[in-house]
Amino acid sequence: MAAEPEARAPLAAGNGGASDEVEELRAQIDQLQTRVRQAEQRRRALLNIMGDLHVSNRKLGDQRRAMLHILADYEEDRSRLARQTGRLDGSRRALLHILKDSHESNLRLADSRKAMIHIMGDLRETTQEIRDKQEQLVQAGKLATLGELTTGVAHELNNPLNNIGLFIGNVIDHIELGEIDPERLVDDLEKAMEQVRKATEIITHLRTFGRPASVTIEPVDIDEVIERSLSLVQEQLRLRAIDVGFELCPDELIVLGNPIQLEQVFVNLLTNARDALIEAQRKEVRVESERRGDVVHITVADTGAGIRPGYEQRIFDPFFTTKEVGAGTGLGLSITYSIVKEHGGQIWVDGRPGEGAMFHLELPLTSNPQPLER
Repeated sequence: MAAEPEARAPLAAGNGGASDEVEELRAQIDQLQTRVRQAEQRRRALLNIMGDLHVSNRKLGDQRRAMLHILADYEEDRSRLARQTGRLDGSRRALLHILKDSHESNLRLADSRKAMIHIMGDLRETTQEIRDKQEQLVQAGKLATLGELTTGVAHELNNPLNNIGLFIGNVIDHIELGEIDPERLVDDLEKAMEQVRKATEIITHLRTFGRPASVTIEPVDIDEVIERSLSLVQEQLRLRAIDVGFELCPDELIVLGNPIQLEQVFVNLLTNARDALIEAQRKEVRVESERRGDVVHITVADTGAGIRPGYEQRIFDPFFTTKEVGAGTGLGLSITYSIVKEHGGQIWVDGRPGEGAMFHLELPLTSNPQPLER
């Protein structure tokens, strides 16, 4: 390296054009080194993101414990609401008697009107309170699902991070060895950037799924929702050697709904199938979609043990679970049922004991392209 300036001097003296090329190569090397430093900074930023993800995982554990407290409060509130419902039923009967006697006296009619206003106010407050608790329950179930998904997502992030390290390492090696091939170096850096974008998409999708769903509904391609749901759980399915088969309708199936809530439906169904295959000899999940008149019909089937006779309806009840104590909250299928009903659809299950459960879901198709608010 020390003899290099002597080799350049006669070249520069003999040919000015060669000196310009050397200067241009030096400028390109400087630019490449700058881009390598920037890529290194991005790598460190991704490592920081992984650290933050680890911290977030611990926070999700805390949030899960908080969710259990919320559920306990919910049960107390549910009992209180049941008592309020009983009182409202008594008020309704009283209102009927008041209306029956209202023709006897204008004064009594005025009193009846006031009583009805108070009853309607109580009914509105109760309805809103029930809806608020339901939204809290849905979000709590989503946080519980996120806690399970975090490990799989961390494994999925390892691949792009390892690839980034390899591409940047190749660039550094070539520069240190003096093998300056701009086209090859740029190609490696572009591949590293592609892996950065992939990791960013994974994290962004996870953050979007974890947010409370907005109240707006819009036209949604149901097949795209199914594919996004699989992207959240596919690493967990792969680690458990579970094969997933798709037979999606080639036509565009558009429903009117909330994409995040619908995504939660299929995440719940896929994780339910995952848990059902823990002890199965043949581990397969099949997802199918098809158009049936003015509805889309989706089937999620597994090759597990199936559902015990008589449990087909009970599995959609809140807090009902066939898993061991501590292995589940019994909320996943209940939340799924609520979301499907809220979207004007229906869901049922074919238990098939010994053959594997088959969940059927139908949602109304729409031709209205305009987003709506509910």
